[in-house]
Amino acid sequence: MTEQTPAPEPAAAPTPTGADQRRGLLRVGERVQLTDPRGRLHTITLAPGATFHTHKGYFRHEELIGAPEGTTVTSSGGVEYLALRPLLSDYTLSMPRGAAVVYPKDAGQIVAMADIYPGARVVEAGVGSGALTLSLLRAVGDGGRLHSIERREDFAAIARGNVETFFGGPHPAWRLSVGDLSDVLPQAEAPGEVDRVVLDMLAPWENLDAVAAALAPGGVLIAYVATATQLSRLAEDVRADGRYTEPQAWESMVRGWHLEGLAVRPQHRMIGHTGFLLTTRRLADGVLPPLRKRRPAKGSQPGEAALVDEVGDVVTSRSFQEVPDAEWTPEALGERAVSDKKVRKVRRDVGQAPEAD
Repeated sequence: MTEQTPAPEPAAAPTPTGADQRRGLLRVGERVQLTDPRGRLHTITLAPGATFHTHKGYFRHEELIGAPEGTTVTSSGGVEYLALRPLLSDYTLSMPRGAAVVYPKDAGQIVAMADIYPGARVVEAGVGSGALTLSLLRAVGDGGRLHSIERREDFAAIARGNVETFFGGPHPAWRLSVGDLSDVLPQAEAPGEVDRVVLDMLAPWENLDAVAAALAPGGVLIAYVATATQLSRLAEDVRADGRYTEPQAWESMVRGWHLEGLAVRPQHRMIGHTGFLLTTRRLADGVLPPLRKRRPAKGSQPGEAALVDEVGDVVTSRSFQEVPDAEWTPEALGERAVSDKKVRKVRRDVGQAPEAD
């Protein structure tokens, strides 16, 4: 009988980036979420010699450093706090921010509806504070590629600080560039080599040409916009471009439930409108989209873009040919301007202070 040599043991797979940050005892420099008896949340960063204070007493951070998750600590005023590492959704809502963040409910929709998979080649434009970037990096994994492009250097610095804090250092799949998408994308990505593009910006329609050149046939473009006017303008420009499928748009709302004994009912507050999502896919070169037949909306006129509901009622109608580009500003769309002072403070909080500081 011939002896068979045993097969070699398979090499252990490398630990995915950030996984060790989610395990083990609580460490110095980690963000920890505290929950008090009334369900209120407090987020602290553990540091030697530091204390957590409220009007009901304090406790020292050393009581949590080296302790396991799920530990309770009692303040000098007799208040108990439950200590846990924040989940990704908790982290994005409590992390230092300059620009507004994409809410977890929308980030989850983007990852699922754009089919962002491990190993995907993704471009993100409009990084803000890096909240959506975290979800995209989780989805593409170490074997994928995420190229994030942000116009403002200060916002890019804040995003870098938040991402590196969450993953415990630089992520190997991430590249961050500062500049306009239309300038950076053609130089950074070969034509037809991008699987997914995610846009979070004021006027995404201005970049449809650059996105179409970068996307592979069948690739997905998903855009996040705040207002119905932006949504309507984008949908009409996608149709007029001729290189994309018929766009689909939706929004999501989250309503929590109160759970206490037999008093089970919807909560009075909910996370309502945060933004609209629009998806479309890249057609193969030289292919014309099928002619879409649809009933005209009531009140619409030739040359006008109309946003209609399921029964055909006009929600808003205006000829976007008459809207100057200068009108598409954060102030015109109801966004609050972020002061330079706040941005400088947030940069210091995430360890990305300008050199002048």
